[in-house]
Amino acid sequence: MSQSILGQANGPSIEFMFKQILESVHKSQLEIAELRSETHELRQANASLERQVKEGLNNGSRIHTGFNTPAPSSPQLRAKSPFLTPSSIPSLAVPPSIYVPSPLSDHALTAFPFGTREIPGFYVVIPAGGAGTRLWPLSREGHPKFLLDLTLKGRSLIQATWDRLLPLTSAARTAIVAGPAHVKSIHEQLPDLLPHNLLCEPSAKDSMAAIGLAAAVLSHRDENAIIGSFAADHMISGDDAFLAAVAEAVEVAKQDYLVTIGIAPSHPSTGFGYVRLGEKLNQPNAPNARLVSSFKEKPDARTAAAYIKTGNYRWNAGMFVTKATFLMDLLKEYKPELHDGLQKIAAAWDDENLRQKALNEIWPDLEKIAIDNAVAEPAALDRRVAVVPATFGWDDVGDFSSLADLLPAEANQPRVLGDSNLVLTEQVAGGIVVPGSGRLVSLLGVDDLVIVDMPDTLLVTTRARSQEVKRLVKKCKEQGWGRLL
Repeated sequence: MSQSILGQANGPSIEFMFKQILESVHKSQLEIAELRSETHELRQANASLERQVKEGLNNGSRIHTGFNTPAPSSPQLRAKSPFLTPSSIPSLAVPPSIYVPSPLSDHALTAFPFGTREIPGFYVVIPAGGAGTRLWPLSREGHPKFLLDLTLKGRSLIQATWDRLLPLTSAARTAIVAGPAHVKSIHEQLPDLLPHNLLCEPSAKDSMAAIGLAAAVLSHRDENAIIGSFAADHMISGDDAFLAAVAEAVEVAKQDYLVTIGIAPSHPSTGFGYVRLGEKLNQPNAPNARLVSSFKEKPDARTAAAYIKTGNYRWNAGMFVTKATFLMDLLKEYKPELHDGLQKIAAAWDDENLRQKALNEIWPDLEKIAIDNAVAEPAALDRRVAVVPATFGWDDVGDFSSLADLLPAEANQPRVLGDSNLVLTEQVAGGIVVPGSGRLVSLLGVDDLVIVDMPDTLLVTTRARSQEVKRLVKKCKEQGWGRLL
């Protein structure tokens, strides 16, 4: 019996099945051809748009971004590079400098539920310290992560922080506390920052001394000042929710509370501290505010999961709002020596000669301690700390793994922070690549790698181990490679 007869008896013949397969392949080829044609058209349209943008920029015209408010003033920025002020980065390979108007992205001035945005008497304090060692060698001591544009939107983290908070206050009521190594770069990136509002601390003394210095100086300038402290190197999405939470916190602070903003946890993180929610305060202008029952240190995974399950815990993002005088009163009660030292420095601050003398004599002996340990934790036991639970997205960009989550990428491709034309991949999934040297970075058959290629050093690790990069920083210092830090 022939094969064709067997095929008819038992089902479709082999020839018929083969014909169907050929038709399916042909159909797929046609669909692929159509996709390639559409991709080619999109590339042409994109190239045309880029030419129009460049021509518009060269002619001095503004490209409409969809926002009715003008972008804040900003310095000359560099395209496709996280380095907005790259003078301290050794021979960084970046395209020619062009001016990029800031579209503000999520920091647009949109609808706000509290009517007028500006809060009278509200002062913003931005502590800008730390070297971001878990993002080394991208982040360095001389050019830390808050000076970098980690989303390639044309604004560094500190510029984004400025943009985000400016609607609630003004340049005249925005102060930054930073070390001497970063003063020049901060002024370059924030030209609207008033010189007397950049408070330079001689050396890092942790958050209590930095925020306490600002509180002491501002309370001398305005005894009714309410201050809000917000780190320079955090990323936030959902600006309306953020501004609403800050506005609530100000209302609570008027009643003599130290107020923190609690972030709704998206997962049981072991890298953040937690705030346990207490009873509601029932304040009309702050309907979400609660007392802080307690602060919890960074937990292990099992404890973090238990926290999340209860629904009574929030991440502690280190955001504090309070009267400047009330913070100093708390400091006087819990850390009197630190209080007295800061008050003496603040009393001499407006006279440059007296200021320098006071800093030289007093600052080196000030206690190095975080604001949580110095005043927040003991004050919470005395029912003087409140929390406003918030719903906005938040990330402290603590390592390359969290940074990778913030960057766009095609399916099964690594995230690229920089010029994607410098990254060549084949059978690669996940990970993040920073092509900072100008060399071509080629990857074949590797998954979830972190590759940071700088002009003077190369880092290769995995996303799973990215929290441990600071161990390499320590080893570099021990083995005499301090110039790379």
